[in-house]
Amino acid sequence: MRRQNLSLVLGAVAGHSPLSRADVAGRVGLTRAAVSSLVDELIGRGAVTEAAATASGRVGRPGRALAVNDRGPAGLGLEIGVTHVGACVVDLRGEPRVWRRVERENAGRPAAEVLARTAALATDAQAEAEALGLRVEGRVLAVPGVVPNEPAGLVERAPNLGWCAVRLADHWPDPDTVPEPENEANLGALAEYWSTEQTARTFVHVSAETGIGAALVIDGRLFRGARGFAGELGHIPVQPDGVPCACGARGCLEQYAGEAAVLREAGLTPHEAADPVALLADRAAAGHAATLGALDRAGRALGLALASAVELIDPDGLVLGGAYAELADWLLPSVRAELAARVSVRPWAPQALRPSALGRRGPLLGAALTTVRRIMTDPMLLPAG
Repeated sequence: MRRQNLSLVLGAVAGHSPLSRADVAGRVGLTRAAVSSLVDELIGRGAVTEAAATASGRVGRPGRALAVNDRGPAGLGLEIGVTHVGACVVDLRGEPRVWRRVERENAGRPAAEVLARTAALATDAQAEAEALGLRVEGRVLAVPGVVPNEPAGLVERAPNLGWCAVRLADHWPDPDTVPEPENEANLGALAEYWSTEQTARTFVHVSAETGIGAALVIDGRLFRGARGFAGELGHIPVQPDGVPCACGARGCLEQYAGEAAVLREAGLTPHEAADPVALLADRAAAGHAATLGALDRAGRALGLALASAVELIDPDGLVLGGAYAELADWLLPSVRAELAARVSVRPWAPQALRPSALGRRGPLLGAALTTVRRIMTDPMLLPAG
């Protein structure tokens, strides 16, 4: 019960600060004495601060303003992409305080080398956070691959990196700072739900970098599947006898709506620009016919796959994240046309499909926010002062 009440009080302070102790008691429905004890514990654990007394306009002694501590517990998020690594530190308010991204080619490199470089970036980000008065309480790593529910710490496969059965603890330089891996699409969806004006509680979040990932949030909770493999939308066949895929199947969505496929159809190569997605957006905005045609065909393939997801899951919304968010102006018309033509069993509103506000920042932000959300749910995870 105390664990739940600590979360209740911390949530009230986070959502409505500055508040006095009396204000919190009024909001959460607990006695002032109970709230005072809970606030003292949250202060001791470093989650809440209490400022000098301020007048509230009410009769009686002025209250002391409570706020979530912006110089205390924090979450460290890490990301390994095919062409970059990143690190982010988020405070308990959900504000990014450290943000680092380093462009480098990771595909085909030994997992130990990639993880060692990521660990070095994590060390630098944590040192920068500590200089700001932040204390990292957890580490989560976003990876472009399958992370099973069991065993913990395993990346089952990350085909675009060339990884198979990589256990992080076997390669991470410091055994005390090994991060928890999670699929990047899952983290992008959670970041969307936690940090934007996301009103849908049941939605599909589909994103693209080198590959295509999707995540299902059902009634506000991430659905990982029986073994953690849910969301492999990129390997749903949209052309059963189509192009062979690296996964061993044929006609997978990635072969028609993935980054490499769109670049190829647009007459470009992956190494033609430092940022291929930005190049596609620039060419589309300039009216480049081949690029517009490539994006139209990718949108139709994506719409075909999403129509199946809509019929199966009955979501409130569909969110285009990652690179798709930056190309949404040219993808949305064909995706919506495909959905309109194929979703017939249930009503479907075109505005239920929208681009993510986070774009390619989602997975890294979601990785950092995972620790923050756990603390907000259970403040007793923090060491007592």
